[in-house]
Amino acid sequence: MKVVAYIRVSTKGQGESGLGLEAQRDYITRAAQQNGWEIVGEFVDVVSGKLAIEERPEGFKALALCKEQKAQLVVAKLDRLSRSVLHIAQLMEQIDFKVATMPQADKFQLHLFAALAQQEREFIANRTKEALAALQSRADAGDAVAVQKVKNRSDALAKGRAVADITVANEQRMKNVNAHQATLQPHLLACLYNKVNTLQSVADCLNTKGLRTPRGSEFTPTAVRRLMLAFNVSF
Repeated sequence: MKVVAYIRVSTKGQGESGLGLEAQRDYITRAAQQNGWEIVGEFVDVVSGKLAIEERPEGFKALALCKEQKAQLVVAKLDRLSRSVLHIAQLMEQIDFKVATMPQADKFQLHLFAALAQQEREFIANRTKEALAALQSRADAGDAVAVQKVKNRSDALAKGRAVADITVANEQRMKNVNAHQATLQPHLLACLYNKVNTLQSVADCLNTKGLRTPRGSEFTPTAVRRLMLAFNVSF
């Protein structure tokens, strides 16, 4: 049987570090070996599980390949497809899929597992909400331990938001740098086409054109070297 492997991690950090990604790939590979599945493709998304798989960039491609190859989709665990019973039920109407950690499960069993998992998440969320409300109530009543716990949680949340803000800012900065570099590429190639053959001469060529680095500075040999590396060009 042909299968298309689909792997999903929720954060960019997990995607870059391989945290969770390699484990999912290992589950799928072992299940394929044990059940005689032929893996005809692999797709990896770094997105939230709140999106339906057809709304994810690589998920959409994985579904298309399944239909093209008449293959089944395979994931390591059910929550890699979705944490929503609705999304999983809708997917069942489109294609057949397998879960590596329970390869013999049929559609009814998978639907049941998805429903139980969603119910457990809702129970946990409610219990957490009730516990936090009780903690806040004790803190409001003057309980010193509760007051400290509320403060610790508030500090942790603030720190998390600060880290998220920094991450977003860095990502935007890199987008701006890449966009600026893209505007410089034709000018760099023109300078190289004119037979300049040192980093300083390229810097002089770009500066003469009135161009500046992403930081707004004049070009130096070091800045030119970085730009040439970004575009994989050389003398």
